[in-house]
Amino acid sequence: MKKNHLNTELLRVSEARHHDPFSVLGRHIENSGVVVRAFIPFATKVTIAEGGLVMDRVPDSDFFEWHGDGSMLPAHYSLIWSDGHREHYSRDPYTFLPQIGDLDLHLFGEGRHRHAYNFLGSMEVDIDGIGGVLFAVWAPNAERVSVVGDFNHWDGRRHQMRVRGGSGVWELFIPDLEPGHIYKYEIRSRESGSIQLKADPYAKQYELRPNTGSIIAGQTNYSWGDGKWMESRRKWDWQHAPMTVYEVHLGSWQRGSEGEFLSYPEAAHRLLDYVKFMGFTHVELMPITEHPYDLSWGYQATGYFAPTSRFGSPDDFRYLVDYLHQNNVGVLLDWVPAHFPKDAHGLARFDGTPLYEHADPRLGEHMDWSTLIFNFGRNEVKNFLLSSAIFWLEDMHIDGLRVDAVASMLYLDYSRKEGEWIPNQYGGRENLLAIDFIKELNVAVHDQCPGVLMLAEESTSYPKVSRPTYDGGLGFDLKWNMGWMNDTLEYMAYEPIHRKYHHDMLTFSMLYAFSENFMLPFSHDEVVHGKHSMLNKLPGDEWQRHANLRALYVYQYVHPGKKLLFMGTEFGQGTEWNSAAILDWYVLEYPLHKGLQALVKDLNHLYTGNPALHRNEFDHQGFDWIDCNDAEKSILVFLRKGDEGEAVVVALNFTPVPRQNFRIGVPQSGTYRELINSDMLQYGGSGLHNGSQPIVAEEKPWMNRAYSLEITLPPLAAVVIGLEPVKQANPARSKKLKAN
Repeated sequence: MKKNHLNTELLRVSEARHHDPFSVLGRHIENSGVVVRAFIPFATKVTIAEGGLVMDRVPDSDFFEWHGDGSMLPAHYSLIWSDGHREHYSRDPYTFLPQIGDLDLHLFGEGRHRHAYNFLGSMEVDIDGIGGVLFAVWAPNAERVSVVGDFNHWDGRRHQMRVRGGSGVWELFIPDLEPGHIYKYEIRSRESGSIQLKADPYAKQYELRPNTGSIIAGQTNYSWGDGKWMESRRKWDWQHAPMTVYEVHLGSWQRGSEGEFLSYPEAAHRLLDYVKFMGFTHVELMPITEHPYDLSWGYQATGYFAPTSRFGSPDDFRYLVDYLHQNNVGVLLDWVPAHFPKDAHGLARFDGTPLYEHADPRLGEHMDWSTLIFNFGRNEVKNFLLSSAIFWLEDMHIDGLRVDAVASMLYLDYSRKEGEWIPNQYGGRENLLAIDFIKELNVAVHDQCPGVLMLAEESTSYPKVSRPTYDGGLGFDLKWNMGWMNDTLEYMAYEPIHRKYHHDMLTFSMLYAFSENFMLPFSHDEVVHGKHSMLNKLPGDEWQRHANLRALYVYQYVHPGKKLLFMGTEFGQGTEWNSAAILDWYVLEYPLHKGLQALVKDLNHLYTGNPALHRNEFDHQGFDWIDCNDAEKSILVFLRKGDEGEAVVVALNFTPVPRQNFRIGVPQSGTYRELINSDMLQYGGSGLHNGSQPIVAEEKPWMNRAYSLEITLPPLAAVVIGLEPVKQANPARSKKLKAN
């Protein structure tokens, strides 16, 4: 290397502006010998440990060189240096060859790498028998990237990375480094020359907020015990199985005796006890991906591959999932690919340019949420999100992802005024790049992780959200039925005397109930921001509000669709949800709240144990109106059906007027029995019921049915009546009686 050129290269390294410090540092053939060159700011003396070879300082610099034969030096020699305070010893990182394979880089560039987290981020590895940590980050518009941390005084000159050609991926193996250290990337923008510190987008662990550093997580040695669950998940016939979900915000569900957060293991044990007691089949965790701001509830994530450190380590989180699985409870995760926050340490302008986001705010910013929108047209960004989804489902054994804010992804004009958005290439409002990404995501997830569920929180009438991509759909398994939720809550908010004028708000849902695979949600979004608690949305005095809520929950559980309830709504918390405080568990000391909780418990068991209520939730053959026209009395009567004669009759009375000797049509003769009645005393009701004795159907046509029953229909209540199976005669006993 000519002297002038060398001086230029040395200057670029010393100013931390070099894209390939390996061309200058480490061991190089020079003339007829070898030169070993190191750049160690603040070093007073540097020695090559093997042979005790003292390196010479390059005048007026922090470069040190040794010239010689070099034949006796190992491939990866060690350096000893002193900074005036203590002596340091480590192998020279600039002696190692590139480690990331060309295939990984190729697939990543095409957006087709499903496990990009296995080569990007920080990984504890062995190279040539030497342990250390391999760092890799995508920053295509950087002039220079360095790994900085508590192991190098956060000095961006110390561990400068090399870029891998045109891939935009920078890498560096630091030998002898161990897990547990805190680090970030120091990135110098090629465009502006600005320098910024960024957390690792692919890190698997982060510091506890308000600190924002990434942590070298190391290889997990967690031993999973949920093999039976995972195997059954692959074969799970979820469309015909019951699914009742308890939505949980871990930070405010319960806390320790001093008000501290529960750890993941502590939460696992408490959650399991409660969920099993209540009869839910799944929990859905509001986002536990790492996030800096508590009050964002996790919806402004900065760590897409790391469970938040608020509640413990990644292995602690694995324990939570594992423990629930071993006890037959599924775990869903709220996942947010629609947008990300502007925090300086996060993804925003990651390499000094709009990298993960669009440059144009008409495409790249959500004004309502003050967040940035992912650029779904960039392969590496799509790969980031795709790999994140696979990570949670595969590495963390999550059973499904509830994808947040899908509507905001589908439409370019979402929550925008005229002139604030850019039409697609055909002049339309659909975000074609986001739609393509969603389809790619769902295809990849179902191919890679059979048996998992992808759930869309989608609030518009976009067609075929939960239909396969080969049928023109988006490929989700389930869609939240926001229309049903909004109409039902609006109807229930009316005083009972006015409900007869809005009867169609209840019956309308059955016109589209089977157009998608729906989940019926009463989620956290309905009990915040001035919307009132579920209890206080409803009219009347305290008793009437509870009665209305009991009837509402029965209606949810008997209506076709999977079920979701947000924590606290199951026992009628009176105040809106406050993420900074625990739920008002104390209200369970009062009979009305205790009764409501008991009803939800019994509804879970009724729904999961009765095939008529879950076997055909997505099939019109599982539902039949008996009477949907009695608006004057605000009464609905309908039939839910299973496969082999399984049937239940549902009657709902949304007025405070009790209906004695109320006749309803039934599908066939036989005996019927009341399975649940929301007005029972144990639920806090008035105690009007149909007794424990069977009710025999009369051959008296009613409501266009050949048979009918007379029942008691309590005020502001619902009853569910089951057809009892016909008892088969015992052939052996019949033969004996005949012989006698």
